[in-house]
Amino acid sequence: MDKVKVGIVGCGNISGIYFENLTQLFVNTEVFACADVFRERAEEAAEKYGIPHVWTTEELLASDDIQIVVNLTTPAGHFEVCKQALLSGKHVYVEKPLSLSLEHGNELVKLAEEKGLMIGCAPDTFLGAGLQTCRKLIDDGFIGEPVAASAFMVCHGHESWHPDPEFYYKAGGGPMFDMGPYYLTALVSLLGPAATVCGMTKTSFPQRTITSTKKFGQKIDVEVPTHVAGTVQFVSGAVATVVTSFDVWDSTLPRIEIYGTRGTLIVPDPNTFGGPILLKPADGSAFTEIPLVHNYAGNSRGIGVADIADCITSGNKPRAAGELAGHVLEIMHAFHTSSDSKRYVELATRCEQPRPLPLGLIKGYLS
Repeated sequence: MDKVKVGIVGCGNISGIYFENLTQLFVNTEVFACADVFRERAEEAAEKYGIPHVWTTEELLASDDIQIVVNLTTPAGHFEVCKQALLSGKHVYVEKPLSLSLEHGNELVKLAEEKGLMIGCAPDTFLGAGLQTCRKLIDDGFIGEPVAASAFMVCHGHESWHPDPEFYYKAGGGPMFDMGPYYLTALVSLLGPAATVCGMTKTSFPQRTITSTKKFGQKIDVEVPTHVAGTVQFVSGAVATVVTSFDVWDSTLPRIEIYGTRGTLIVPDPNTFGGPILLKPADGSAFTEIPLVHNYAGNSRGIGVADIADCITSGNKPRAAGELAGHVLEIMHAFHTSSDSKRYVELATRCEQPRPLPLGLIKGYLS
């Protein structure tokens, strides 16, 4: 199999699992070069994972060898790096969110279409064994017609563990833009596109104290809502309750549940790739754990990149596509817009429900 050459821009906190999987797990990708504004980070990654080239971002984008640019910069850098990569004739996969602003996200999707290129975006966790098994259960009618859902991501923020947590509380941060993509992408992958959003937001703590080692004791002024709650009505008619919060010390709430006309499905944490999955049909007396029927139950970040690499040769559309990410981006903005305007927000974007992965995939392959 010919491997598609990948260039990674951004060698920070999240990059390790991408380097590992794109060099060792997936058989159709080769990490050919890496770049970072702090060159020593790129050099360390290259040495650890055997990457042949350490370049500047400009050199990486100019290389005729690179087919896919994987953009792992902080959210503020997503738009510009993605745009320059597309203008350089490269396919792109970017960490979530697609961009900070809805306008920039739409611009990237449109530019990729005009250039005949693919743009994909994290999260790709919905391609893991857990959510793919849930998708099959729903598609095969195990809970009947989905009528409602609930999704909860509540914690007390990332300043206790992240070495550089400031950006989580600045523009483009907050619980909805940080963790919302996992939950909303999971919901869209299971229920299809959304139509209407209603939301309310608040900021409970105007200042945060970092307790992780690197910057212990430093203060962060909070500039974004840190508790976001609301509802999403899907085109199918199903209605989901969604809560994301950095203001909650602890909780026993489920991550995601899907309620159907014939049963209830408890979906695993959408920030993971595996299980457990629990199903209770209408005529059942208790929830039963369902075995995973797909591969990729371990941390398989980068599967969205491998899917684009597969699509380069197959001609298919990527599953973790820009249209999906752009739709999720609009949903996230809509929670805040609805809260600020005190009205429902009718969504302008739509996307196709992503194609499910086929059964029987050998680990490392996508087709």
